[in-house]
Amino acid sequence: MTEYYIGEIISILFMAFALGMDAFSVSLGMGMRKLRLKRIALIGLAIGLFHIIMPFIGIILGKFISSSIGDYATIAGGILLLAIGAQMIINAFIQDSEQKLEPVGVGLLVVALTVSLDSFSVGLHLGMSGAKTALVLFSFGMVSMVLTWIGLLLGRKVRGFLGIYSEILGGSILCGFGINILIG
Repeated sequence: MTEYYIGEIISILFMAFALGMDAFSVSLGMGMRKLRLKRIALIGLAIGLFHIIMPFIGIILGKFISSSIGDYATIAGGILLLAIGAQMIINAFIQDSEQKLEPVGVGLLVVALTVSLDSFSVGLHLGMSGAKTALVLFSFGMVSMVLTWIGLLLGRKVRGFLGIYSEILGGSILCGFGINILIG
């Protein structure tokens, strides 16, 4: 029984890391603007908060859908994770060098919402599969917040050569989870 919980925690942490890589990638680019530390802290908190809110909404909807459609929910969840991962990998190769939004005010909310949309979809799957809600929300929020801070701080030092690779890694992890659900 303990092994099951340890396995579930490890799986959730890997998912949180995969989802946080998108925030990390975006943060690398934003960090190249030499933001003040106060702004870096605020950006990380906002992204972490959205990585709690969005999967929570997804989990609630996923539980509702799961009770309605039963066995098809697992298959749909696996396909959803696979699609999100593939989308992250594809988007890594479509680089837009022009930053359109400043991470201030409404722009910060839009950036936080944008990088947390994939966590909504993953939350939808987790709601269908009956994952531990508190553990998921805490993990997703903390990991994305910390990865955002790391990305912003590294962005001050590094000039963007990790960005594409971090999104590819995150997408690959989500694709792996999707394939595991579909095959397993």
